[in-house]
Amino acid sequence: MIEKRPFSSLGHADHGWLNARHHFSFANYYDPARMGWGSLRVWNDDEIAAQSGFPPHPHQDMEIITYVRQGAITHEDSMGNKGRTEAGDVQVMSAGKGVRHSEYNLEDEETRIFQIWIETAERGADPSWGAKPFPKADRSGRFVTLASGFEEDADALRILTPARVMGATLKAGESIDYEVGEGRHAYMVPATGKLVANDVELDARDGAAISGGTTVTLTALEESEIVLVDAA
Repeated sequence: MIEKRPFSSLGHADHGWLNARHHFSFANYYDPARMGWGSLRVWNDDEIAAQSGFPPHPHQDMEIITYVRQGAITHEDSMGNKGRTEAGDVQVMSAGKGVRHSEYNLEDEETRIFQIWIETAERGADPSWGAKPFPKADRSGRFVTLASGFEEDADALRILTPARVMGATLKAGESIDYEVGEGRHAYMVPATGKLVANDVELDARDGAAISGGTTVTLTALEESEIVLVDAA
């Protein structure tokens, strides 16, 4: 089963410096039917104005994945980590027993990100942060695992929960299959483009909640960039 969640139906908050869309209940947006999807709790589609961002704030016991779609995000945290993550790349923060961090767009253009929060399976762990480039050419016509809680995904950024964050790019007319295991919860968003998931048409930034036990055939109607989370 695939449930389409059109971009126009998402929660919305415009703070001037931040124009945010929420796939799930977040901050002042509350929808009891959209509290999460399995252990996936947050998928925010954020547009951050140039020379602005999120000042230092705390997190605890959450896996926080940032997928940069345009521009760059600069991270600094209470562990002493500093880093700049560019479009197409990914950063991961395991908040663990507690961490404070800031994220700023220090560029001269708008930055666009997906920020994804997944419930941790290891509460009270030591916090950590990491970032890595994932060239889009390597994802052409196939899913590549960007962040994972599974040991076999050695090339992915590490998270402390049995989930995968994956990315793929498809040229117009290309298709790929993805099988969602029984008891799993997949959520997919085309960052760009347009595609058909089985018989469900998705435009850029629409969401699709995919139930476990479903095999999805994705066919690009336009050149498309896809992000998918497969969680417990």
